[in-house]
Amino acid sequence: MNLKLKIYFSALIFILLIPAPSAQSAEIENVFFEDSLTVDETRLSARGTGLYRYLVVIKAYVGVLYVEEGKSTGDVLSNTAKRLELEYFHAIDGEDFGHATNKVIGQNTDSETLAKLQPRIEAFNALYRDVEPGDRYALTYIPGRGTELALNGTTLGVIKGEDFASAIYAMWLGREPMNKSFKRQLMKSP
Repeated sequence: MNLKLKIYFSALIFILLIPAPSAQSAEIENVFFEDSLTVDETRLSARGTGLYRYLVVIKAYVGVLYVEEGKSTGDVLSNTAKRLELEYFHAIDGEDFGHATNKVIGQNTDSETLAKLQPRIEAFNALYRDVEPGDRYALTYIPGRGTELALNGTTLGVIKGEDFASAIYAMWLGREPMNKSFKRQLMKSP
């Protein structure tokens, strides 16, 4: 085999061995999320990604909203399968998540519903752990199963109830979300 042919085949093998960039991912701020996933036999697809800024300039985290295929983002607070994944840029104490959860659920829920949800909110707040940069929380709701909180792929617990799911997702997607810009980014449809 002549030298040109050896070089050609070597280059061809090299090119074939380079992994192609994944066309199946959503990206924001150099953080990648799956474009779609299956949870308990339910197919979810990414609808929007967002950057959450704290005090306007501090990049706190990025996230992606997954909604059951065939459903619109307008259905996100209803009894439909969904997931919100958040990846953090800064360390946050687990206790701080609980304070924010109490405050924002209170802003999006009437007092009667809040009183009914309180034991489940407390149980949920007890699941939170401290996070470090690069850690990822996933909040997944499957009708009939409940709302699962997972940290870096490890399930921390599941809280039952469609009413609880609606309240917890309202923190980011309700009428009084933590950040309106983040909500708009997540709710955009493909």
